This record gives sequence, structure tokens and C-alpha cells, in this order.
Amino acid sequence: MPEREKRVRLAAFLNIAFTILEIVGGFWTNSLTILSDALHDFGDSTALIVSWVFERRAKKSPDAKFTFGYQRLSLFSAIFSASILIGGSIAIILQAIPRFYNPEPVNAFGMLGIAIVGITFNGVGFFLLKRGESLNEKVLSWHLLEDVLGWVAILIGGMIIYFWKFYLVDPIMTVALTIFILYNVIKNIREAINILLQGVPEHINLESVKQDINAIKGVLGIHDIHIWSLEGETDVFTAHIVLDDEILKMKPEQIKQTIKEKLLDHHIEHSTIELESKYKCIGTVCEELHTNSE
Repeated sequence: MPEREKRVRLAAFLNIAFTILEIVGGFWTNSLTILSDALHDFGDSTALIVSWVFERRAKKSPDAKFTFGYQRLSLFSAIFSASILIGGSIAIILQAIPRFYNPEPVNAFGMLGIAIVGITFNGVGFFLLKRGESLNEKVLSWHLLEDVLGWVAILIGGMIIYFWKFYLVDPIMTVALTIFILYNVIKNIREAINILLQGVPEHINLESVKQDINAIKGVLGIHDIHIWSLEGETDVFTAHIVLDDEILKMKPEQIKQTIKEKLLDHHIEHSTIELESKYKCIGTVCEELHTNSE
């Protein structure tokens, strides 16, 4: 089983186990915050399970129907997970607002104990997924980071409630942390939409790629250039490269290899390169093409 799939599966099981514990603890402490977070964790668990299933399918080899393979299933999982997180965060804010007007006493000592367990469970899951590089794992790690920070807030809030009986600290910290996480998740959704629209990945500078290719000896120009990503990790490049006629006749494969090495400097491993003469010939009539880059 691939390491990525193992990380997502373990994080899912940890989250499910803790969600059950959290529901029991919420009723025991009479803490609406803990019960609300239990509902949110249930959404996280659902997202993690779906992500685990999608990660398995994403490894399926390309076939006659999907020649690029199934890697983008991981991307759909990232969007689904982010949507669950946004919905859950809004639900938490809505449930926290009444606490500003009608603070309720809770079992502060019980909150402290559950918070420590929560930080441990979600912290393990977060560090497991944080090691991954896929967009899916990034979004899922934000799910778990939100939970870790939320439990840190509950721990601090529990201490303040225990010693000073200041119940307003709970909804204040809950809303602040939820807004912080929403900001980061929205950034990931923007990246996912960019990938779906086959936009140039954020870590690649299109003009820099053009400059590096045009700097190769014998290259006269580049056009019909396209750069996109399959799922946030696998970057794809296609282009037509216009060459000096002598280079085109004598060293076409060498030029292709040089271009591919330049592309590796930009983290592009998959490329399709069409080499062209600077002349477009129809029969015996040849017309010089524009050789400047797009």
C-alpha cells in the first residue's frame, strides 16, 4: 500500500475514534463547544474516508477511457474535503455566537482532560498528512490542524474557566481560530480551481520557462506553449519549438533532451515537445515563420 494512502487511512481511523470519544465527553462536560467540535470532526471523518477511497482509485493505471489515469480523483477529494470544512466551520461560528449572550457553565476540569487527548489524536494525524505533497493531503492536514488549534483553544479556555470563571473566552477563541483556518482553506480551494481550469501552477513562472528555453543555442522561438498540473504534483508541458535548420537536421534529439533538462529546473517532469523549422513549406513555396515567443 502506498505511503500516501497509509497516511490518509490512519488519519481517518484516528479521527473516527476520537469523534466517538468527543461526543461522550461533550455530554459529560455539558460543553457546547466540544459537542460542536464533535459534529465538525464527524465531517472531517467523512472527508478522510472519502479521501482514502479516492487515493486508492487515483493510483489506477491509465486506460483506454482515461488516458491520463485517475490522478485527478485526488483533486476532487481535496475540493470535497474543503467544502466539508467550510460548512463545518460556519456551523461552529453559528453555534458559538449565542454563547456571547448567554454563557453557560461547563465542567472545566473535564474540558482540560479531553483537550489534551484531542491535541494528541489530531496532532498525530496532522503530522502524518503534513509530510505528504499532494493537494489532497494539504487540505486534509488543514482539517486536522484546525482541530489541533481548536483543542489548544479549548485547553487554554478550560484553564481560564477553571481559575477565573470567565466563560466568554470559549466562543471568542473558537470564532478567531475558525476564521484563521477558513482563510487557509480558501487558498487551497483557489489552487484546486486553478488546476481544474488547467492554469499554470503557482510554483511555475511561465516567462522564466520561456526565457530558459529561448536561451538554448539553436532555439529561435517558442509558441503554443501550455503548462498545467494533473493534481497539484504532476506538472505537464507542451510546446512547439522553432529551431535553426542546421540544428534541427543535425541535433534534434540532443535539443529535446536539453529542453527537458531545463524543464526539470522548473519541476516539470512530463513534457511533449514538437520541433519545427523556421520555415513553413507548402510544396516548393516556403514562408518564414515568426520566431519570437508568445
